[in-house]
Amino acid sequence: MHEKITGAALPSVMALAFLGDARHSLYIRRMLVSRGISKSADLNAEAQKYVTAEAQADAVRRILPYLAEDEREVFRRAQNNGHLNKPKHASGADYRAATGLEAVLGMLTYLGDEERADELISLSLSESLPEDPEKPTL
Repeated sequence: MHEKITGAALPSVMALAFLGDARHSLYIRRMLVSRGISKSADLNAEAQKYVTAEAQADAVRRILPYLAEDEREVFRRAQNNGHLNKPKHASGADYRAATGLEAVLGMLTYLGDEERADELISLSLSESLPEDPEKPTL
């Protein structure tokens, strides 16, 4: 639970999702560049494997058991937000789940908890998840 959270202390969940989308995209881009990929076409093709609504929905489903109570609440509020303009290529469920993930990452970024945001993204990309959701080992 984050100490800085109080009812009106956070921006709207859609503003958090906007911020979280940037956080997630930056993490993925940094990861791809660190792998030595240098051609922009290759970078963009690889990034699509991680930043689409479908990919983010898969990622969030993997880490849901690892979210703290306040993270779950922001996820739920963003996922249930009625003002979503989903793209044509994504299902409504995937788009809502991706928006929830982005809102959680946005909340963490807004609160300055970059380490936790990176931990969740890293965990969502892991091939094997820790057995105990209370104590992720990364």
